[in-house]
Amino acid sequence: MIIQDITNAIEALAPLSYAEDFDNVGLLIGNHQTTVSGVLVTLDTLEATVDEAIAKKCNLIVSFHPIIFSGLKKINSNSYVERVVLKAIQNNIAIYATHTALDNSNKGVSAKICDVLGLQNTAILVPKENSNQQVGMGMVGEFSEAMEEDAFLQFVKTTMKTACIRHSEKLHKPIKRVAVLGGSGSFAIAKAIHVKADAYLSADFKYHDFFKAEKQLLLADIGHYESEQFTKELLVEYLTKKFTNFAILLSEKSTNPIYYI
Repeated sequence: MIIQDITNAIEALAPLSYAEDFDNVGLLIGNHQTTVSGVLVTLDTLEATVDEAIAKKCNLIVSFHPIIFSGLKKINSNSYVERVVLKAIQNNIAIYATHTALDNSNKGVSAKICDVLGLQNTAILVPKENSNQQVGMGMVGEFSEAMEEDAFLQFVKTTMKTACIRHSEKLHKPIKRVAVLGGSGSFAIAKAIHVKADAYLSADFKYHDFFKAEKQLLLADIGHYESEQFTKELLVEYLTKKFTNFAILLSEKSTNPIYYI
């Protein structure tokens, strides 16, 4: 099996054409014709991730976030990005990133959040421009039964394994219809209100973003890593079904750079 076989399978789920223009997705390091010894799936590619791939004899890392995002003018050891790229090249390890291609897939990041939370009757929250309604960022769905706000927040905190939820003013209304978007989602607050969501779960909300709730819904910032943490499990499950007799390994290391006290 070669890298191209793996990337073809990933791109059937998340075509690179789905990615946002600003993004850097696809095979970032390596050659499509290289024979694959093993695949390590991760959310981020750090030096520890490359070390894990080496230890597990995986020569392909499938990462959600791209380690190379903007241009590199030098590759030495002056930054964590350069160190990762250098170590990967020195050890003949390829790196593939899917990022917003998977964000915009209707079976991608936000769909996985919906599965984890048990949301039903799901639909794309923000359809991609010049595309159909099945491609786009975020999703909206419903619980089978409404929850009281405090119970909802506690359920989300436990289910999404987050140590902290920053939220807007409680409205003392039941929560049944919920919008979700993995990663930075402040741009979709107005859309969540438009689709009449009772709550919107995402990450990276700034101070003034919480005012945008306008007493129309409950905004909940659950953390960037926390909102995307199940993405690597999604990819492992998907690739394992595609390649039943091949080693598709889930990275055991947390790459969350944020700690809570």
